[in-house]
This record gives sequence, C-alpha cells and structure tokens, in this order.
Amino acid sequence: MTDPAVGGVSAGDPAVVAEHIAETAARVVPGDALTVTRRRSLSDRMSGRPGAIAELKLASAAETLRLAQEHGAWVAETARVSGGVIISRRRMPLGEWLDAFAGRVAAIAADAAQDQGAAARALRALGVSTAASGVRVGDATLDSELSALPLRLRGQVPEAAVGAVQRIADAIREALPRVAQGTDADFTLRRAATTYLPDTLNGFLALPEDWRAQHRFANGSSAADELIGQLGVIETAVESIRSAALNDDAEALRVNGRFLEDRFGASSLDLG
Repeated sequence: MTDPAVGGVSAGDPAVVAEHIAETAARVVPGDALTVTRRRSLSDRMSGRPGAIAELKLASAAETLRLAQEHGAWVAETARVSGGVIISRRRMPLGEWLDAFAGRVAAIAADAAQDQGAAARALRALGVSTAASGVRVGDATLDSELSALPLRLRGQVPEAAVGAVQRIADAIREALPRVAQGTDADFTLRRAATTYLPDTLNGFLALPEDWRAQHRFANGSSAADELIGQLGVIETAVESIRSAALNDDAEALRVNGRFLEDRFGASSLDLG
C-alpha cells in the first residue's frame, strides 16, 4: 500500500505535513473545525514569525483528529466523540492518520457546500494522495486504464456507478481514435478521462465509510446518490462531445467542453 502524501510531502515528515495542512486545509475547511496551536519562541516574537506548530486538530461531531508534538515527538491520534464527550482515543501511524484526515476534510467540505463535488475539490486543493483515493488514469496508458477501471471499482462503489463508469470509458475510448490529436475534442476527452472522472471517484472513495453510509444531504440524497448523479453529468457531456466530434460540430464541442471544465475543473476550488 502506498503511503499517503500531502502536497507532494511524504507522510514521514510530520513537521512539514503539519505546516502544509495548516496553510491549505484552512482554505477548504469551513468555520472553526480546524484549529492550529503554535509555539512561539522569543526569537519568533521579535521577528514576527508565527512559530512552530505544536498541535493541529480537525473536529467533527463524531471524531476529532489530532496531530501534536509531545515531549519532542510527534503524536497522531483519533478520538471518538459522543454528545461532545470523548469516549475513546487511539494513536496511529502518521500515514494512517493522514488518510483519515483527508477523508474527514472531504466530508466536512461536502457537507458545508451541500455538494459532494466539494469533496474532490477539497482533496485537490490539499494536494492529497491517499490509499483510499487511488483512482488514476494516465494519458500515456489511457486506453488500457479506462478499460480496466470498471472492474477495479466493483465492490468499492455502487453497481450503478460502475455501469456509468463503463459507459463513460467506452464513449471516450470510441471517440479518441476518431478525432485529430491536439484538437479541442482530443484535449477535452483526455481531460475527462484523466482528471474529471478520477477526481469524482476519488472524492467519493476518500470519504469515511461511516459518513458515506449514514450521511444525508439537505435534499435527502446519500453520498452514493450524489456520486451517481455526478457521473451522469460527466456521461451526458462526454456523449455530447463524442457526437460533436464525430459530426464536426465545433460549437457543441466548445459548449460541452467548457461545461465540464466549469463543473469539474480546477477553477472550481472555491468551496465557500
């Protein structure tokens, strides 16, 4: 299993991981769910530096994740909460803690925005790569990885989602050989395969299992419902792009390509 990393920083470097989280998570976690405590030396105070992180906490109704320096060593732990009272604590390796942290950030962001797409945007903003969110499709291996993706997902996502992924993959694999390389059609189809589809799936897979199973958005939908809906949006747009590319309809291609970028692209990182 690959160790989780944040922003390209290995989970084996807790001080740097903590600083990265303090800088980036505050942008995607609303309210006071994330708290950072720093230890400022006299030199820090005189020079105006913020000081080194002593403790970082991410709190939700059912769990608090804590990363802290204790007696010169870093401690990563999770605490189960019931009725505002901590009922159990467990220390864990930093890699496991980081995996849990990423999932909880995704859940908090999705709930605050009432949009499960916010989970993927939060992970992207953090620069998270975790064991749970391991769906990747590379440009150089696009055809083979798309072909294998539905089977890989069985048992991890609902069957309806597997079916949608199969149809999206088939549409992209059918269309790409028929469009000229370097065209807008080629770019948009490849971006759908390598970015929009993996990000959507990873946003779901990174969510804590209990949250996926129990949480309901304001409209009554579950995490699985939201995933299927998001995949439906990608499927409709990809089918439209495929048809537009085959029929040489530049305007339809432009409209659908822009729609995908607006809905799933990196430009939509604002979770507020």
